[in-house]
Amino acid sequence: MSLTTNEEQDLRLEMLNMLLTTPHRELQEVSELHGEVLEVDPLFYGHLAAWYQSNGDVRDHKEVFIGNLLTSAREEHRGAGFVLLQALPPYQVSRVIDYMKRVRKKVPRSARTAVTRYLRHRESDPKFFDRAVLRQRKAMKHLYATLHIKPSDRANRILFANDPPEDSLSYKLKQVAAEEDPVKQAMLIAEYRIPFAVAVGVVRQVTPTVLLALVKSMSPQEVINNLKALKARGAFEHVHVKQEISAKLEPKGKKAKRVQAMKTRVAVEAAGGVDEEIEAKLEQLSQKQLEAKGRIRRSTALLIDKSSSMDSAIEIGKRLAAMISSISEDALYVWAFDTMPYSIEAEAPREIAQWEAAFSGIGAGGATSLGAPIEAMRLAGQVVEQIIFVTDEGENSSPYCAEAYKRYAEQMSVEPDVIILRVGHASDYTEKQLRAQKVNVDTLTFSGDYYSLPTVIPMLSRPSRLELLLEIMATPLPERIAS
Repeated sequence: MSLTTNEEQDLRLEMLNMLLTTPHRELQEVSELHGEVLEVDPLFYGHLAAWYQSNGDVRDHKEVFIGNLLTSAREEHRGAGFVLLQALPPYQVSRVIDYMKRVRKKVPRSARTAVTRYLRHRESDPKFFDRAVLRQRKAMKHLYATLHIKPSDRANRILFANDPPEDSLSYKLKQVAAEEDPVKQAMLIAEYRIPFAVAVGVVRQVTPTVLLALVKSMSPQEVINNLKALKARGAFEHVHVKQEISAKLEPKGKKAKRVQAMKTRVAVEAAGGVDEEIEAKLEQLSQKQLEAKGRIRRSTALLIDKSSSMDSAIEIGKRLAAMISSISEDALYVWAFDTMPYSIEAEAPREIAQWEAAFSGIGAGGATSLGAPIEAMRLAGQVVEQIIFVTDEGENSSPYCAEAYKRYAEQMSVEPDVIILRVGHASDYTEKQLRAQKVNVDTLTFSGDYYSLPTVIPMLSRPSRLELLLEIMATPLPERIAS
C-alpha cells in the first residue's frame, strides 16, 4: 500500500477520531483501520498504543492494540505488547488471545511466552492467584486451555480437578456457601473478602449484616457498577451499609483514578437514582477522574443543535456541558439553537442535574442555522478560542455558519478552532464550508456510547490536534526486560 503524506496524516487523524468515539463492543468494524495504521505508519501506531493504555477509556481498543503489537513484525512492538499484557486482568488477556486467533490468525511464540509468564507470576503468589480465580475463573481456565499451558499442581487442583486445597479461596467459598447462619456467612464473607458478584450467588439470605460485609469487600468501581443491585437489596435504607458505601466513594488519590468518569452518571441513571448524599460523592469522584485527564485552559463555546430530530444532540450537550464546565479554567458559553439561539446557563455548572434543569425547556424542533449562535456570541461580545458544535451539519437557514464565523473573526480579532461532534445521520457540509475559509476544523463522529465522551478531553485541553499527535509520539514504548 502506498499513501501520500497527506493521506498518511488523514489516516492518523481518522485513527484518533475512531479512538475518541468508538462505542464498546463494536471493534469488528474498526479493526481494519487499526491494521491499516499499523501497516502504513508502524512507528506512530506503536506510540499511539502506549499512549492509549494510559489515556484511553475503551477497553476494546486497548485489547486490539496489544493484540496487534504482539503479532507485529517489529521486535519493539512485540516487546511492548509483552509488557502491556502483564497489566491486564485475566478476562482481557483472554480476549487479546481470542482476537489474535480470530483476526490476526496467529499467536506467535513470544505471545504464548507472555501469557505463560503472566500465569506463572500469578501462580507464584497464592493469594494473587486465588483472587484472580475467584473473580475470573472462566477466563483463567481459558488461558491455560487455549494455549496448552500446563498449570502448576495447585492451579490444576483449583481450576480443573475440582479439588481445591484447604488454603485456597475456592475451598473457603464452599464453606461460605455451606454456612446456614447469615451472621456467620457475613463474617466469612468479610474475613475472606469475597467479591460481591460471587457472594450474591452463594449467600442464602441478603441481610443488612451480609450487605455490609459485601460492600466492605468491594472496590469503588464495583460499588458503582452494582448500584442498581445494591439499591434493589435495600443498601441505602440501612445507615451502616450506606456509610460504608459513602466511605468507598471518597474521591481520594489512586482510588479516583481507577474509576471511569461517565460510569458514575450512567450507573446512577440505570439504578433509577440513589441517595442524594451518595450521588454527591459519585459526582466528586467523577470530577477527580475527569481532572486527571486534563484541564481546559481555552475559552470555549459549546453550541448544541436543537433542530428537528436532534434529541440525541441535546442529551449529549447536557453531558458535555457538565463535563467541560467541571474542568474549565476559562470561560464556557453554552448555546442551543435551531434558527434562533438560546443561551443556556446552569446554577451549579459542574453537576449534570443542574444542566438537566437548565435544558428543561429545550426540545428538538425547527430548521437549522449553525451561524445563529455565532452571531449571538458576536453581538454579546463573547470571545472564545474554540467552538464545539454538536450537530448533524444539516444547515438549511441563514445566517450560515461560514459567513457568521467570518464576521465573528473579523470583529473579535480571533480565529477560534472548530470541533464538530457529529451525531445522527450527519453530512460534511459545514466542515467543507469552513475549510474553504481555511478555518482549523476537526470532526468527531459520536456513535452513542456515553463512556467515550471523556476521551474528547485531550482534544479540548490542547491547543491543536498537532500538539496531541506530538504528545503521542513522545510517549515511549515499554521495553521487555529479559528474565
